[in-house]
Amino acid sequence: EVQVEELQRLLAGMEKEHRSLLLKMKEGEAELVRLRSVEGDKLAQQDRSAQLEKEVTMLREKIHHLDDMLKSQQRKVRQMIEQLQNSKAVIQAKDAMIQELKERVAYLEAENLEMHDRIEHLIEQQVSRGALSSRPRSKSEYVSSKRLLGPKPLPLIRVVET
Repeated sequence: EVQVEELQRLLAGMEKEHRSLLLKMKEGEAELVRLRSVEGDKLAQQDRSAQLEKEVTMLREKIHHLDDMLKSQQRKVRQMIEQLQNSKAVIQAKDAMIQELKERVAYLEAENLEMHDRIEHLIEQQVSRGALSSRPRSKSEYVSSKRLLGPKPLPLIRVVET
């Protein structure tokens, strides 16, 4: 009986230890599941973090590239504006020169007409004096002037034979 009681006590202790170990095993499994879940979350966060870092790097490169393109376009626009201003200055200078030349041409045309009128007057005086003189002059001695008609009157040229 003592041995049976001893065995029953040992058996009861073993059952108690068995229950205790089962409980510890369940607690360990639960902890393991929790740790795996935490590690999985950490891995997911690390993956997401790495992905976001790649996206940020790509976006920085794109922004840098766009900045370079923008600066290049701004340089081109500045150069075009400068060329346009230079061209305007050249055109204004040429317009001023053209206006000056037009004024000179108008002055010279007026002077030419005045000279033409004077020459006609002198020829008329010579003809009227010549008609009174004893020797008549032939037509070949006087070559009358002719104005050439065109977009602009040309200078008057008279040839007088003596």
